[in-house]
Amino acid sequence: MKIGAAVLLAVVFAALCGPAIAHGIGGSDAAFVAGASGPEPVAFLYLGAKHMVTGYDHLLFILGVIFFLYRLRDVALYVTVFSIGHSITLLAGVLSGIQVNASLVDAVIGLSVAYKAFDNLGGFDRLVGWRPDPKLAVLAFGLVHGFGLATKLQALNIPKPGLIANLVAFNIGVEAGQLIALSLMLAVVLLWRRRPGFARQAVWANALILTAGFVLMDYHLIHFAFGGA
Repeated sequence: MKIGAAVLLAVVFAALCGPAIAHGIGGSDAAFVAGASGPEPVAFLYLGAKHMVTGYDHLLFILGVIFFLYRLRDVALYVTVFSIGHSITLLAGVLSGIQVNASLVDAVIGLSVAYKAFDNLGGFDRLVGWRPDPKLAVLAFGLVHGFGLATKLQALNIPKPGLIANLVAFNIGVEAGQLIALSLMLAVVLLWRRRPGFARQAVWANALILTAGFVLMDYHLIHFAFGGA
């Protein structure tokens, strides 16, 4: 329980401190991306993995998705659905030049975190009497998360030479980073489930995730309302 609670609180704390530790691509990484003059697959692979591992909003959503999945087959299925969704919009968003306001996208990503926690708490069954298809919901929010990734790259104006190769490498890096984070979170959750009182602790854990999702959403909506990009 202590391990699970510590990890969960660390991720939630990161989300609640979003403006201070935002996971956009910046500094030397941004300078490198902007100055790339051709295919740099290894570097973009690293950047993709780094972006996902430090992406607390993505991690909170994935945590919510796997929280009550007890079979590895189901974990693989849901994570694959999510990956398909964000891969489509990441690649299509950058290559086609589709412009979506980054603050609004990030607000919906925050909503996705709250949505999944609400679902885990049985909110739809209890308050609505109907639960949306969880796989379709994960796919839909995966598409939104992909646009979130795309907006970070679009803001850097990646040079055209080697663009496709670099994008594919970045996306593979995102998947690698997601796999690393997923493995760690899944290990913690599996250990946590063996502890007495997990069912009760799971309630407040998802309540924390729900709160973090709404805090993220509100922050980005306020940022948009006051002229944020």
